[in-house]
Amino acid sequence: MVEVVNNNLVLLILIASSLLTFVCLGLIFMLSKRLEGSHQQVVSLRQKIKDNHEQTSILRSEIAEVRSSLMSIGKRLVACESYAKELAQQQAVQKYDDPDAKIYSRAVKMIELGADLEEIMRECEIPRAEAELLMSLHQKS
Repeated sequence: MVEVVNNNLVLLILIASSLLTFVCLGLIFMLSKRLEGSHQQVVSLRQKIKDNHEQTSILRSEIAEVRSSLMSIGKRLVACESYAKELAQQQAVQKYDDPDAKIYSRAVKMIELGADLEEIMRECEIPRAEAELLMSLHQKS
């Protein structure tokens, strides 16, 4: 009888250990599936990070190009402003050097102040046609 109990006990231990082994194998299988899914997520995230780094590199390159273009445009703008200022100064000097320009500037000023045609012709010593032209161009509407 002790032998039967020992045999039953051994059989019971074998069944329990087999069941435990089966449960452990099931858990290992489930964990490996989860780990595989996590691994796929990690691979996907690494690819996204790589793509983001490449995109960042491209954007930095484009920003550098835009910055360079802006610097070039800025230099040209400064040169144009300098040239325009120089031309304005030359024009101002010529305005005062030309005696005819002084007459016409005076006539325009008189028109702006409300002088009539005869007064402009007399004071500025310009022909009627020129006085009429100046009046039509500069008279306030």
